[in-house]
Amino acid sequence: MQRDVLAESVLGDGRRLQLVTAEPGDADAICAVILDAFGARPQVDPPPPALAETPEGVRAALAGGFGVFALVDDQPAGVVIVSIANDVAGVHRVSVRPSFQRLGIASAMVTVVLEELTGQAVHRVELVARAEFPQVVSWWQRHGFVEVARVGTSLTLARELPLCITAATAEDTQQVGRRLAQLVRAGDVLIASGELGAGKTTLTQGLGEALGVSGAVISPTFVLSRVHRSTVGGPDLVHVDAYRLGSAAELDDLDLDDSVADSVTLVEWGAGLAEGLSDERLEIDIRRGLDPEDETRWIFLTPVGPRWAGLREEWEQR
Repeated sequence: MQRDVLAESVLGDGRRLQLVTAEPGDADAICAVILDAFGARPQVDPPPPALAETPEGVRAALAGGFGVFALVDDQPAGVVIVSIANDVAGVHRVSVRPSFQRLGIASAMVTVVLEELTGQAVHRVELVARAEFPQVVSWWQRHGFVEVARVGTSLTLARELPLCITAATAEDTQQVGRRLAQLVRAGDVLIASGELGAGKTTLTQGLGEALGVSGAVISPTFVLSRVHRSTVGGPDLVHVDAYRLGSAAELDDLDLDDSVADSVTLVEWGAGLAEGLSDERLEIDIRRGLDPEDETRWIFLTPVGPRWAGLREEWEQR
């Protein structure tokens, strides 16, 4: 089956992750993922509707919206189903098979869902989570969702959509970094994602240049992190590469907490690992097309927490 590949990456254990559009023909496999994921959770009363999911229900849900299907080395690993009603999107059945959990797959799927919705007339995303699963609620809150309603133990969580910027050249990507420098301040955490060569370091170079920091901003892959001191009395830039790190615990070993408050911290490859550095952060995801000759990038800026709540308005004013 010819699929629309929405994103590709390499997991920390070396396996290939593909996020593709969910098709009606995937319904049986998607249903199996949902039942596997929700069946592994502790039992609650009443049980979640997901435990009664059927392939027919999956096909009906996809017909009214869309889905993102996660494949790890071509094996079904996770799914998210999205509904759209007017300018509000609903996120449903967020599932990762137990054998594929703690690899950042859920974060990757949600990021792609938010990016896909930026091309539609949607301003808000909502979901329902159960209070009996505080870790799940906390996970959504770390991804920028806040509680907006509560009925019994069912919580409605919501968030705004990312800002999408098109960069036609590497210089344009650097310019996005320069514009970000006008918005950041000491204590800010930025998490940059994107495939190899997407432009994460290029954007960071523009950020460092406009912040007036010392030293050449290059990928810190082999030293893991570099501190670029300010030459103009502003915040330092701490540039981290988490590509070779396998867990948030390994990131903790870098002792970034000691510098976060006084610096601007940018973590490349930090999705699923660096969110614990701050509940208020800016997530940057850089995408490129399939044509290697085309330098165009789509840069998605996702505000998380009150610190970045006015990002869209501030960006448009500068």
